Order: sequence, then C-alpha cells, then structure tokens
Amino acid sequence: MRYKNKDDWSDIKKEVSSFKDLEFENDGFIKRAGCSFSNGYGASVIKGDHTYGGQEGLYELAVLDSKGDLSYDTPITGDVLGHLTKDDVTDYLQEIKNLPQYGS
Repeated sequence: MRYKNKDDWSDIKKEVSSFKDLEFENDGFIKRAGCSFSNGYGASVIKGDHTYGGQEGLYELAVLDSKGDLSYDTPITGDVLGHLTKDDVTDYLQEIKNLPQYGS
C-alpha cells in the first residue's frame, strides 16, 4: 500500500523531528500524516477506530520505503507498530530518520 496511493511524495512533510511537527489530515474515519527523510525512508502515522490503538486514542506507525510502500525489513519493525503514544511516535520518527540510506 502506498501513502495516499501516490507515486509522488512532494505533498508530504519532510524531515520532521517530532509528533508535533506532523501535519494530520482527517477524512472523517482516519486521522493521517506522513513524512519523508533524506535517507530515503518515510513514515505513515494514522489513528482511527480500526487502527491498532485508535479506540484508546493511540497511534499506528508504518515505516515507508523510498517509493512510499510499507517497508517490512528494517531493524525498527517487520510490520506496523500500534498502540503508540505521541512520545512513542516521536521516538520512532527519530529512529527512522537515523536509519542508513535506503538501499545501502
């Protein structure tokens, strides 16, 4: 699944440092934000009634590859991460930002 089903990431925020830097959109069902980093990775952060932790007010995060697809092979996770607080999201954003260059 691609972020917003787009090949172009030009509309998502670059180089965020924390949860508070994310810019969320709300389609009435899911609150969603995305970001990309200079190392080629990105993140998708969502919250909704059917996301992991959404009903408890918590967030779900996925690591994205350089094309915006979910990345299942980073040292951070092999799947999505759920039940995250805002501080947890900030910590994982920093971990993604510090990954080696995508594809290296």
